[in-house]
Amino acid sequence: MGGLQAMGLRALLIGAALVAYGLAAASPPAAAAMRIAEDRGGQIGHYMRTFAQVRATGERVVIDGSCLSACTLVLGLVPRDRLCATPRARFGFHAAWMPDAHGRAVTSKPGTQVLWDIYPPRVRAWITRNGGLSRQMIFLEGRALAGIVPPCGATAERRTAHNRSFRQTALRAFGEERAGAAHRRHERHRRISGAAPGVIE
Repeated sequence: MGGLQAMGLRALLIGAALVAYGLAAASPPAAAAMRIAEDRGGQIGHYMRTFAQVRATGERVVIDGSCLSACTLVLGLVPRDRLCATPRARFGFHAAWMPDAHGRAVTSKPGTQVLWDIYPPRVRAWITRNGGLSRQMIFLEGRALAGIVPPCGATAERRTAHNRSFRQTALRAFGEERAGAAHRRHERHRRISGAAPGVIE
Protein backbone atom coordinates (compact mmCIF):
# COMPACT_ATOMS: atom_id res chain seq x y z
CA MET A 1 0.00 0.00 0.00
CA GLY A 2 1.37 3.42 -0.97
CA GLY A 3 1.98 6.25 1.45
CA LEU A 4 -0.97 8.30 0.22
CA GLN A 5 -3.32 5.31 0.53
CA ALA A 6 -2.10 4.63 4.06
CA MET A 7 -2.58 8.27 5.04
CA GLY A 8 -6.05 8.22 3.52
CA LEU A 9 -7.06 5.14 5.51
CA ARG A 10 -5.68 6.62 8.72
CA ALA A 11 -7.67 9.79 8.10
CA LEU A 12 -10.78 7.68 7.45
CA LEU A 13 -10.33 5.79 10.73
CA ILE A 14 -9.84 9.02 12.66
CA GLY A 15 -12.88 10.54 10.98
CA ALA A 16 -14.96 7.47 11.81
CA ALA A 17 -14.05 7.76 15.47
CA LEU A 18 -14.99 11.44 15.53
CA VAL A 19 -18.28 10.85 13.78
CA ALA A 20 -19.26 7.76 15.76
CA TYR A 21 -18.42 9.13 19.20
CA GLY A 22 -18.13 12.88 18.88
CA LEU A 23 -21.68 13.47 17.65
CA ALA A 24 -23.38 11.98 20.67
CA ALA A 25 -24.53 15.38 21.93
CA ALA A 26 -28.20 16.23 21.70
CA SER A 27 -29.38 17.36 18.28
CA PRO A 28 -32.00 20.00 17.51
CA PRO A 29 -35.57 18.81 16.90
CA ALA A 30 -36.37 17.61 13.40
CA ALA A 31 -38.04 20.10 11.11
CA ALA A 32 -38.20 18.00 7.94
CA ALA A 33 -37.45 14.55 6.60
CA MET A 34 -35.17 13.11 3.95
CA ARG A 35 -36.13 10.15 1.77
CA ILE A 36 -33.63 7.49 0.72
CA ALA A 37 -34.54 5.15 -2.13
CA GLU A 38 -32.41 3.12 -4.56
CA ASP A 39 -29.10 4.34 -3.16
CA ARG A 40 -26.26 2.00 -4.20
CA GLY A 41 -23.62 3.58 -1.98
CA GLY A 42 -20.17 5.00 -2.72
CA GLN A 43 -17.14 6.28 -0.83
CA ILE A 44 -17.35 5.76 2.92
CA GLY A 45 -15.95 9.18 3.81
CA HIS A 46 -18.52 10.96 1.65
CA TYR A 47 -21.43 9.19 3.37
CA MET A 48 -19.94 9.81 6.81
CA ARG A 49 -19.83 13.55 6.16
CA THR A 50 -23.30 13.69 4.64
CA PHE A 51 -25.03 11.72 7.40
CA ALA A 52 -23.15 13.73 10.03
CA GLN A 53 -24.70 16.83 8.48
CA VAL A 54 -28.15 15.23 8.48
CA ARG A 55 -27.74 14.32 12.14
CA ALA A 56 -26.65 17.84 13.04
CA THR A 57 -29.74 19.37 11.40
CA GLY A 58 -32.11 17.13 13.36
CA GLU A 59 -33.82 15.82 10.24
CA ARG A 60 -35.74 12.56 10.10
CA VAL A 61 -34.76 9.96 7.50
CA VAL A 62 -37.30 7.80 5.67
CA ILE A 63 -35.89 4.64 4.05
CA ASP A 64 -38.20 3.95 1.12
CA GLY A 65 -36.21 1.54 -1.05
CA SER A 66 -32.73 0.05 -1.35
CA CYS A 67 -29.95 1.50 0.82
CA LEU A 68 -26.80 -0.42 -0.08
CA SER A 69 -23.11 -0.44 0.78
CA ALA A 70 -21.94 2.84 2.42
CA CYS A 71 -25.55 4.07 2.50
CA THR A 72 -26.09 1.64 5.40
CA LEU A 73 -23.97 3.95 7.58
CA VAL A 74 -27.19 5.87 8.17
CA LEU A 75 -28.04 3.16 10.72
CA GLY A 76 -25.18 4.24 12.95
CA LEU A 77 -24.88 7.94 12.17
CA VAL A 78 -28.52 9.03 12.49
CA PRO A 79 -30.32 8.29 15.80
CA ARG A 80 -32.76 5.39 15.65
CA ASP A 81 -35.65 7.57 16.82
CA ARG A 82 -35.19 9.69 13.69
CA LEU A 83 -35.21 6.73 11.27
CA CYS A 84 -38.15 4.85 9.83
CA ALA A 85 -38.55 2.24 7.10
CA THR A 86 -41.39 1.70 4.64
CA PRO A 87 -42.34 -1.79 3.38
CA ARG A 88 -40.04 -1.17 0.38
CA ALA A 89 -36.95 -0.59 2.54
CA ARG A 90 -33.97 -2.89 2.08
CA PHE A 91 -30.40 -2.58 3.40
CA GLY A 92 -27.46 -4.29 1.71
CA PHE A 93 -24.17 -4.93 3.59
CA HIS A 94 -20.76 -6.04 2.34
CA ALA A 95 -17.09 -5.58 3.18
CA ALA A 96 -15.39 -2.35 2.13
CA TRP A 97 -13.06 -2.47 -0.87
CA MET A 98 -10.57 -0.29 -2.67
CA PRO A 99 -8.64 -0.51 -5.96
CA ASP A 100 -5.10 -1.88 -5.83
CA ALA A 101 -2.15 -0.61 -7.87
CA HIS A 102 -3.58 -2.35 -10.95
CA GLY A 103 -7.10 -1.01 -10.49
CA ARG A 104 -8.51 -4.31 -9.22
CA ALA A 105 -10.99 -4.32 -6.33
CA VAL A 106 -9.51 -5.76 -3.13
CA THR A 107 -11.10 -6.00 0.31
CA SER A 108 -10.06 -3.18 2.65
CA LYS A 109 -9.76 -4.42 6.23
CA PRO A 110 -9.41 -0.90 7.68
CA GLY A 111 -12.41 0.29 5.68
CA THR A 112 -14.46 -2.71 6.79
CA GLN A 113 -13.49 -1.99 10.39
CA VAL A 114 -14.77 1.58 9.98
CA LEU A 115 -18.15 0.23 8.87
CA TRP A 116 -18.25 -2.25 11.73
CA ASP A 117 -17.38 0.34 14.36
CA ILE A 118 -20.14 2.69 13.21
CA TYR A 119 -22.93 0.12 12.97
CA PRO A 120 -25.02 -0.11 16.18
CA PRO A 121 -25.00 -3.35 18.21
CA ARG A 122 -28.30 -4.66 16.78
CA VAL A 123 -27.01 -4.30 13.23
CA ARG A 124 -23.68 -5.94 14.09
CA ALA A 125 -25.52 -8.85 15.71
CA TRP A 126 -27.68 -9.36 12.60
CA ILE A 127 -24.62 -9.21 10.32
CA THR A 128 -22.81 -11.78 12.47
CA ARG A 129 -25.80 -14.14 12.38
CA ASN A 130 -25.90 -13.85 8.60
CA GLY A 131 -22.26 -14.60 7.80
CA GLY A 132 -20.45 -11.33 8.53
CA LEU A 133 -19.14 -8.70 6.15
CA SER A 134 -17.62 -10.17 2.99
CA ARG A 135 -17.55 -9.47 -0.73
CA GLN A 136 -20.98 -11.11 -0.93
CA MET A 137 -23.79 -8.64 -0.17
CA ILE A 138 -26.35 -9.66 2.44
CA PHE A 139 -29.77 -8.04 2.66
CA LEU A 140 -31.77 -6.88 5.67
CA GLU A 141 -35.47 -6.34 4.99
CA GLY A 142 -38.98 -7.28 6.02
CA ARG A 143 -39.62 -8.55 9.55
CA ALA A 144 -35.92 -8.69 10.42
CA LEU A 145 -35.58 -5.01 9.50
CA ALA A 146 -38.66 -4.06 11.52
CA GLY A 147 -36.87 -5.25 14.65
CA ILE A 148 -33.99 -2.83 13.99
CA VAL A 149 -35.52 0.19 12.23
CA PRO A 150 -39.01 1.36 13.28
CA PRO A 151 -41.60 1.16 10.49
CA CYS A 152 -42.94 4.47 9.24
CA GLY A 153 -46.18 5.07 11.10
CA ALA A 154 -48.31 6.57 8.35
CA THR A 155 -48.26 7.66 4.73
CA ALA A 156 -48.32 11.25 6.02
CA GLU A 157 -44.84 10.71 7.45
CA ARG A 158 -43.59 9.70 4.03
CA ARG A 159 -45.11 12.82 2.51
CA THR A 160 -43.15 15.02 4.93
CA ALA A 161 -40.01 13.95 3.11
CA HIS A 162 -40.91 16.49 0.40
CA ASN A 163 -39.16 14.15 -2.03
CA ARG A 164 -35.79 15.53 -0.92
CA SER A 165 -33.37 12.72 -1.61
CA PHE A 166 -30.06 11.72 -0.08
CA ARG A 167 -28.39 12.73 -3.34
CA GLN A 168 -29.57 16.33 -2.93
CA THR A 169 -28.17 16.50 0.59
CA ALA A 170 -24.95 14.83 -0.50
CA LEU A 171 -24.48 17.24 -3.39
CA ARG A 172 -25.01 20.18 -1.06
CA ALA A 173 -22.47 18.84 1.42
CA PHE A 174 -20.02 17.99 -1.37
CA GLY A 175 -20.39 21.48 -2.86
CA GLU A 176 -19.63 23.14 0.47
CA GLU A 177 -16.63 20.87 0.94
CA ARG A 178 -15.28 21.64 -2.55
CA ALA A 179 -15.72 25.36 -2.04
CA GLY A 180 -13.80 25.22 1.24
CA ALA A 181 -11.04 23.11 -0.31
CA ALA A 182 -10.71 25.49 -3.26
CA HIS A 183 -10.38 28.46 -0.92
CA ARG A 184 -7.68 26.70 1.10
CA ARG A 185 -5.77 25.80 -2.06
CA HIS A 186 -5.99 29.38 -3.29
CA GLU A 187 -4.65 30.73 -0.01
CA ARG A 188 -1.85 28.18 0.11
CA HIS A 189 -0.75 28.79 -3.47
CA ARG A 190 -0.92 32.51 -2.87
CA ARG A 191 1.54 32.21 0.00
CA ILE A 192 3.73 29.32 -1.16
CA SER A 193 5.34 28.85 -4.55
CA GLY A 194 6.52 25.57 -5.99
CA ALA A 195 3.99 23.31 -4.25
CA ALA A 196 4.60 19.59 -4.86
CA PRO A 197 2.35 18.22 -7.66
CA GLY A 198 -0.08 15.40 -7.03
CA VAL A 199 -0.57 16.01 -3.32
CA ILE A 200 -4.10 15.17 -2.22
CA GLU A 201 -5.74 17.17 0.56
